[in-house]
Order: sequence, then C-alpha cells, then structure tokens
Amino acid sequence: MGTQIPIAYQSGTSLAVPDWLNKGDNAWQMISATLVGLQSVPGLVILYGSVVKKKWAVNSAFMALYAFAAVVICWVTWAYKMSFGDKLLPFWGKAGPALGQKFLLNWATLPETAQYNSTGGLETAMAQPYYPMATMVWFQCVFAAITLILLAGSLLGRMNIKAWMMFVPLWLTFSYTVGAFSLWGGGFLFHWGVMDYSGGYVIHLSSGIGGFTAAYWVGPRLTRDRERFPPNNVLLTLAGAGLLWMGWAGFNGGDPYAANIDSSMAVLNTNICAATSLLMWTLLDVFFFNKPSVIGAVQGMITGLVCITPGAGLVQGWAAIVMGIFSGSVPWFTMMIVHKKSKLLQMVDDTLGVFHTHAVAGLLGGILTGVFAEPELCNLFLPVPNSRGGVYGGNGGIQVGKQIVGGLFIIGWNLVVTTIICLLIKLVIPLRMPDDLLLIGDDAVHGEEAYALWGDGEKYDSTKHGNYSDESVHPKLSNGATQEV
Repeated sequence: MGTQIPIAYQSGTSLAVPDWLNKGDNAWQMISATLVGLQSVPGLVILYGSVVKKKWAVNSAFMALYAFAAVVICWVTWAYKMSFGDKLLPFWGKAGPALGQKFLLNWATLPETAQYNSTGGLETAMAQPYYPMATMVWFQCVFAAITLILLAGSLLGRMNIKAWMMFVPLWLTFSYTVGAFSLWGGGFLFHWGVMDYSGGYVIHLSSGIGGFTAAYWVGPRLTRDRERFPPNNVLLTLAGAGLLWMGWAGFNGGDPYAANIDSSMAVLNTNICAATSLLMWTLLDVFFFNKPSVIGAVQGMITGLVCITPGAGLVQGWAAIVMGIFSGSVPWFTMMIVHKKSKLLQMVDDTLGVFHTHAVAGLLGGILTGVFAEPELCNLFLPVPNSRGGVYGGNGGIQVGKQIVGGLFIIGWNLVVTTIICLLIKLVIPLRMPDDLLLIGDDAVHGEEAYALWGDGEKYDSTKHGNYSDESVHPKLSNGATQEV
C-alpha cells in the first residue's frame, strides 16, 4: 500500500494549484523577491538618505525610490522579455509585455536556456522552475530595480532629478537587459559557460561601470561638498546596511529558482564572505589609520556581498573566506590608495565610491569564481556540464579566461551605452543641477527637508533660527534660555 500524500501537498486541489506547482519553491521564490525588494525599499532608500550630507538626504532617498517604481513599470511593459524572453540577437531578447494572465499564470520557463552540444544533442534542459511566470517576472524585476539604485550612488548630490527620471528607463532598456539576457536569459555568454550565479557581472559590475561613466558626464558636486560630505545619520546608515545584508539571503538564495540544497549553500557562503570582508576592511582601517571606521565596515560588508554574488552557490565555504579576504582588501586598496594617486579617479566624482565597491568587487568576484568554482556544485546549477574552477584542474584554467572575457564585455557595453544615453539626455535637459540649487539642496529641489530641527515641521526662518544648512550660522533675536517665538 503506497504512502498517501497529505492533501496540503497534493496538486489539483483547486484551479489555483496546477500539477506543476511546487508550493515550497513558489513560497521561497516570492520571499526571496520580497527580501531583494526590501534591500532597495526601504534598505537603500534609508542608506542613501542617511549616508549623504544633510542637505541631500531627501534627494538621495528619492532617487532610489523613483528608480524602483520606474523600473517596475518598464519591466512588465517591455524589459522582462528583453532579458528572459525569446532571442532577438545573441545578446538581446525580443521586447514585449508581461502583463496578461495567459502569460503570467503559465508554468515559468526561460525559453532560450536549453543547452545543446556541438552535435545538436540536448545537454541541459530549459530552465523550468515549479511556479508561475508571475513569480519569475517579479523576482527578476527587483534585481533590475536594485541595479539602477546602486548606479545612483555614483550620482548623488548633483544630478538633475529630471535627467535621472529620463536616465532610468533608457539605461534599463539598453544596458541592463543586454547583460541579463547575455548571462542569464540564454544569451551567448550563458551558453559559452561564463559563471554569474546571482549578478556579480549583470548587477554589480554593470552598475559600477555605468555609475562611474555617468558620473563623468554629469560632472562633479560643488567643491565644498566634495571636500566635506559627512553622513547625516550614521545609525540610520547601519540600519540600511543591515537590511542590505540580510536581504542578500534572497539575492543569492533565490537564484537556483528553487528551495534546494544549492540555495542553502549560497546563503551560507554569502554570510561567510560578507563577515570576512567586513572584518578585513576594519582591520586594514585600524592598521593604517589607527581607528575602525563604521562607514568603512559598511563598505567592507558590501564588497564582501558583491564579491561572493557571482559564485555564491558554486564555491566551498573555505573559498568564501578566501574571497572575503580579497574583497575586504583589494577594493580597500583601490579606494584608499589607488584612488588618491589616480588623476582619472579623482577627476570623476563617484559620490559613494560605487566603482570600488561594485565594479572592482564584482569583477574580482567573477574572476575568483572562475578560480574556486567546485565541480559538484557547478553541476547543481550551471547549464554547461563539467564546469569547474582553475584550482580543480582539467578545463578550469579556461574558465578563468571566460570570466575575464565576460567581465570585459559588460565593461565595454556599459561604457559605450551609458555614454550615449547621457549625451542624448544632455540634448534635452542639463544632466547637472545649476550651482544655485546645489548650494541649497533638498529645499530648492523638492521643497522639502529631511529634518524638522526647529519645532514641528516649521520652515527655517532667519528671524527665529540661528543654524541653517550644514555650515551657515545666522544671528538669533535672543540669546536667553527662553527663545522668542
């Protein structure tokens, strides 16, 4: 007598539970998507709003919030299918909407991901996780959204908000979708065997290079802002960073498209590498500057999360520690040493150092994945059979070369496309705010300020209040303990 399956786990119990639906996988995928969404809203909204100078808190937070909303609409209207739909070009999918129920309620498929050998025989079947397309569309959407928000970190404190509103849909359409299809959706790098488990190249390298390039074309902040740009609330920065770290469980744990053993490996490796990297960055700060920096610890945490992302479910735990040591030291070196000696890096005003924390760390992680990818773990996830990292011999040395070529493609594409987008927008509207707005900040740009420092939301009045902005001091009517109102 066969074991009876509990009714809760049976398919066909209602019209909403088809035979192919795995409730556990579907639940984990939607939770993962929510965790990644929380990294952006409120995670990076809080982080950006608190890590910048007080007069740019509202503008910085709003750039992130706007990008998230804009990407959602563009994604379901045309960009999802450009990233994960039918092939148009070897690096691009065909545009189309992902809005109708006939599409969204069907069994999720990534149509271009079937892997064939040189004789035309099927090696790896098309990716077809056990949940509906609606889950897949939303999961991939939050990845696209966070990429634009990360890119914004290079542009805080001076980009024209109206230019940013134009930039987001254009960059999503002509840059992000190309990387996503090429490496994830069944494009040429996917089938060639370039490893990018969860976005070291698609998300972090592209946002770092795109942000650095856009920062060049937008131009710098005011000199006084570049020289003095203190965080307005370090504790809130830590809160935003904490959401970013914990949300990475969905970021890397959701990419096997199932609640399986590789997902567990990815989540554990993510935390191992992030912790190692944070400690490494902090140790370097103490050794060279004699004090640990809280913002530095956050930077180290981020570089660790970024570095492990392309190999989260492909490397062993000891390799995650090694990658953490590299991610806590190499970006530290480029940011603290190389940056100060490089005329190019100093000329480009990358506000939050996204080039170092995402481009350098993302490329580093991609190359180290090519070194440390473990063969058995590769077989759990990758479409190309017998893939392995360089330390495991065989064809592993070739893998390192593939990783470098994949990274160079993402770098080259983003340099060119981001430049074209910025030049096109510049024909319509200035990329940078005028200096008179830059002097004031949020109040001039949005008519709002982050902190009501003089009572219950009342506006600054020079006849009542002594302190204004970050530097200015104005005379008060009274110096007594009881102020005149």
